[in-house]
Amino acid sequence: MIRPAVVAWSLALALVAAPLSAGPPAEPRVLDDLPETGTPGGTLRMLVTRGKDTRLMYVYGYARLVAFTPDLRLVPDIVAAYEVEDGRIFTFRLREGHRWSDGAPFTAEDFRFWWEDWANDRELRPYGLPPTLLVDGEPPRVSFPDARTVRYAWSRPNPLFLPRLAAAAPLVIYAPAHYLGRFHRRYADPEALARLVAEDRARDWVQLFYRRARAYRFDNPDLPTLQPWRPVTRPPAQRFVFVRNPHFHRVDSRGQQLPYLDRVVLEVVSPELVPVKTGAGETDLQFRGLAFKDVTFLKQSEARSGLRTLLWKEGRSAHLALYPNLNAKDPVWRRLFRERRFRLALSLALDREAISRFLYFGLATPANNTILPESPLWDEEIGRACLGHDPVRAAALLDELGLEAGADGVRRLPDGRPLEWVVETAGEEAEQTDVLELVRDQWARVGIRIHTRPTERELLRNRIFSGEALMVLWWGHDNGVPTADTSPAAFAPTSQADQPQWPRWGQHYETGGRAGEAPDLPAAVRLLELFERWTRSPDREARTAVWKEMLRLYARECFTIGLVKDVLQPVMVRRGLRNVPERAIFAWEPFAQIGVYRPDTFFWAR
Repeated sequence: MIRPAVVAWSLALALVAAPLSAGPPAEPRVLDDLPETGTPGGTLRMLVTRGKDTRLMYVYGYARLVAFTPDLRLVPDIVAAYEVEDGRIFTFRLREGHRWSDGAPFTAEDFRFWWEDWANDRELRPYGLPPTLLVDGEPPRVSFPDARTVRYAWSRPNPLFLPRLAAAAPLVIYAPAHYLGRFHRRYADPEALARLVAEDRARDWVQLFYRRARAYRFDNPDLPTLQPWRPVTRPPAQRFVFVRNPHFHRVDSRGQQLPYLDRVVLEVVSPELVPVKTGAGETDLQFRGLAFKDVTFLKQSEARSGLRTLLWKEGRSAHLALYPNLNAKDPVWRRLFRERRFRLALSLALDREAISRFLYFGLATPANNTILPESPLWDEEIGRACLGHDPVRAAALLDELGLEAGADGVRRLPDGRPLEWVVETAGEEAEQTDVLELVRDQWARVGIRIHTRPTERELLRNRIFSGEALMVLWWGHDNGVPTADTSPAAFAPTSQADQPQWPRWGQHYETGGRAGEAPDLPAAVRLLELFERWTRSPDREARTAVWKEMLRLYARECFTIGLVKDVLQPVMVRRGLRNVPERAIFAWEPFAQIGVYRPDTFFWAR
């Protein structure tokens, strides 16, 4: 008996062979809120620093099943509509006449192929489903009522699902069945598949499949896409070209299909050359590889480069933060870092206004690495906890802890060793060294001595995981403007790699208790309980209440020591490029850097 899915896949192949005219779906997404409607045509040049940065075009194109707007509302994008019942049943309705970039119909069959033939294939996914698709270990019930309807259902709420679909690097739950089927053992002729494996010098059909299927890498010109531009350059290369998707699903208010720009070109250059080449005008839109320290040079180069300097507000909860390792291997340091009074003393001893004056022209403001005022969850209690420059109180707290000063002015640990440690960094930015010089001088005034050491990133991670690294300087939380629908996982011990303040607790959570250590600090245990409650909250009101309690607790405990926020990101824009926001928030999540500002609507003035 022939499976209906195989028949559907065969029909899809037949449809691809038929000649098709370009154009948007019969039911497009209409963007009727553009500052200006544009005229199609032209090329946009950008600079990147690695060949693998082709993936950035997937990020910046920001076509998602559901997408964030600049004001952080979730709206239908690739799908025409979606419904959520009880926070646990998600029904997506696809657009009539929507097609992949090669003209093949985009239907529920592409979701079925991903679910049955990829996500649940033990050879392709030996480790099981993506964590977002599991609620207390339970996978969803997935159904396909008709060619334009897809439904995911759990027995309990899954508030992580929609935000993950809208992420900068999203969970993608569909794939072009008509293309990838020829590389799948279930559909391909065995002899033909064996020839393809040999020609590709792949280990087996699984490796061959993944080399063709990696949508996020955006480096396979043959892989159909739903993004506004599709790649046409095969790696390796120094110049990657992307051309407009003739079947893209968005139009402007006049019915003109987007994207306006015909081509985007990414040129690979050395990281140190990005500011220089930008100043010379060898790019049309640039932010990648630029930092606040480059602003003066870029402003001075405007007449020569033909570019304007826009300054967007950074979206991190803190530009940089200090992370004491509460899982330090040394028991004395571990006990001390778990003491709130010590963490508070470290914070109060810092003069963040001085850091802003010396390094950021006084434009940055003090931050405690929680959230920014632009978040709807913000309040003053959260935003100001553990802040303020009060070295007298800091010294008093250290005295309370029995950390008395020695003859050299450096305080002593309970076991008599100096209160002296190394703050480690990945050594990737001179800015971090400059910041730590100021921190070193400020902490010395209350009897604390630190040293700094740059460490290669992978080695640094291993030192953090093992507890050898006592403290690291790292970026603040990536999403400083969360909403109630955003996961609060960053504020609970849920990750080994992304939370250097408690890596072993995070590892314990990620592995379901098979590795790491269970949290034993009451505040950390409570944060984890609250996060689990959020994952079970059926509505926004309940999720908001959980978020607020988590933020107040996290901020009050000073688990990380934020330095400053509002560091400005230079965005260089060639004169004549329209619809680029003059002011915006720049962040990876949830803004996809420029993705939520819809580069498909950028155009050249004629």
